[in-house]
Amino acid sequence: MKAVATDKAPKAAGPYSQAVVHDGLVYVSGQIPVDPATGSVPEGMAAQAEQALKNLSAVLEATGSGTGRALKVTVFISDMSQFAAVNEVYARFFAEPYPARTCVESPHLPKGVMIEIDAIGIVG
Repeated sequence: MKAVATDKAPKAAGPYSQAVVHDGLVYVSGQIPVDPATGSVPEGMAAQAEQALKNLSAVLEATGSGTGRALKVTVFISDMSQFAAVNEVYARFFAEPYPARTCVESPHLPKGVMIEIDAIGIVG
């Protein structure tokens, strides 16, 4: 197992890795919409989804993977009524064949953000 980190996504805020690679797969920890350069969080679900997906993409790329090699994505959103806004942004980051996906409403996400996204992908 190998831990992977990049400064193009927020640093881990606790005792975990941004991602780990094992047996040709990458497991990316949940990415929240914190801009790694400024530490700021954008306003609104669409903008937060965009930043969280940029962070997720950066971690995937740091492992030699990418959104096109994602197998499974889990999306946690604070309000399921915002699902359409998330889907619109999500569709700009992933192409067919889309990864499997789960979306769960979770009103209590880290730092009070509206969205957190993790993924499992293929490396190499």
